[in-house]
Amino acid sequence: MKKKMLLHSCCGPCSTQVIDFLKNDYDITVFYSNPNIDTEEEYNHRLSEQKRYCEIVNIPVVEDNYCPKEFLDKVKGLENEKEGGARCAVCFKIRLLKTALKAKELGFDCFGTTLTVSPHKNAEIINAIGKSISRDEDIEFVEGNYKKQDGYKKSIEFSKKYNLYRQNYCGCKFSKR
Repeated sequence: MKKKMLLHSCCGPCSTQVIDFLKNDYDITVFYSNPNIDTEEEYNHRLSEQKRYCEIVNIPVVEDNYCPKEFLDKVKGLENEKEGGARCAVCFKIRLLKTALKAKELGFDCFGTTLTVSPHKNAEIINAIGKSISRDEDIEFVEGNYKKQDGYKKSIEFSKKYNLYRQNYCGCKFSKR
């Protein structure tokens, strides 16, 4: 019997290749939790695309509440950090902790994230945060670096195949610079 995984996803395009990679080993449910996204319009557009893709591949989606104030409060003072710096690590921690807590609440065996498919995201930092949360919250974290073996390229191909909206920034207003 496959383990039940709650998979944090930042967007539909990033989830495509990761779901494809993990689906044979895990019973996946996507968790859409992204308080970092700068506008409600952008948040809902990404959520809509996530749901549309997951419906195609028959994967359930659990939505978190959109609460940008939470993100902005936690990154206060880090607004001018370079992309990939300390602000991003705080953002990863917010989302991975929410995923771990939701996974425990809903009775999942483990949690993971699609964030490491992006060539703009540091998989070592993301996996270290996930492992730390795993220890603190006593729930398994499934490490990954899904950009390997052309993972990012495959996510682009999936996005084209399913005509998914691909945004050109991570989501936070600071990444638009």
